[in-house]
Amino acid sequence: MQPLLQVRDLAVCYGSGDRRPIVAVDGLSFDLAAGEAVGLLGESGCGKTTLGLTLLGLLPGAGYVRSGAVNFMEVDLLRMGEREVQKMRGARISMVYQEPGMALNPVLRVGDQIAEVLRAHRPLSRTRAMEEAEALLAEVGLASHAGISKAYPHQLSGGEKQRVVIAQAVACRPALIIADEPTSALDAATQTEILTLLKTLQAKLEMALLLISHDPGALENVVDRILVMYAGRLVEEGPAYDVLLEPLHPYTRGLLRAWPGTTRVQNHRELLPVIPGDSPDLARLPVGCAFESRCPDGRSLCRTSIPEESRPEASRRVACFNYAN
Repeated sequence: MQPLLQVRDLAVCYGSGDRRPIVAVDGLSFDLAAGEAVGLLGESGCGKTTLGLTLLGLLPGAGYVRSGAVNFMEVDLLRMGEREVQKMRGARISMVYQEPGMALNPVLRVGDQIAEVLRAHRPLSRTRAMEEAEALLAEVGLASHAGISKAYPHQLSGGEKQRVVIAQAVACRPALIIADEPTSALDAATQTEILTLLKTLQAKLEMALLLISHDPGALENVVDRILVMYAGRLVEEGPAYDVLLEPLHPYTRGLLRAWPGTTRVQNHRELLPVIPGDSPDLARLPVGCAFESRCPDGRSLCRTSIPEESRPEASRRVACFNYAN
């Protein structure tokens, strides 16, 4: 069966003129099936958001795709014209942004903003679009807020604004939702509510979900599979349970050790483990594993860190020096 989304050898750069380009995404390949929930995990600056913007055709002016292919519903998104991408964006593929306050228009009522998405892709009257906008607000848990469709974004809390953004994203029942750090600007309790809402809607509407995060805890109970990125490259891929409990790549192990959810500390003053060194220069990425200079295992140990008899099956992929599966 053909995957909903196929990314093959994608390379995305920033820069122009004589300067050496910054390689934000380097040779990235993965599949996403219809109805599947996949997490994209990695530290800030690893290329996660750039990937999301590339899929939506929203790269800023300095960004460009150097090579690769992105097939969505059997159509190469990178070969589509801007008008074709606009028709698909919001209708078949949508995005939930990190900062809902920036994603919403401050001078339009939230109901009008949801209705605008509906009318852009469906032949609806203004009245009918507003009725559906009200229903969508109820679907994301805002039904009890009297007159919320007539509120302006600044009158809503952060969690309420993010629910409005989610309502916009699912308005046309797209096949794929990309959620880019959708809870990073919210308090802990609201984070849980938003993640639960995304998971519920994803299952109810049978959508695929690509959940981007630097926090393993945000992915733990939401996604089926996790992709781990470092310096623009995919370093590990596998079922969420396996990646979080038995990480294979040294970077994934270091990332998880720095996560409070997997670290036992004696008291609240104890520092979490850190990954030594600095991220590589994205304008001068090394050949082979980009994590080599920071690897706590060392080159010799890393080569033998996965014994031959226990190397992962096709469901696990690790890129580690001379080992790639």
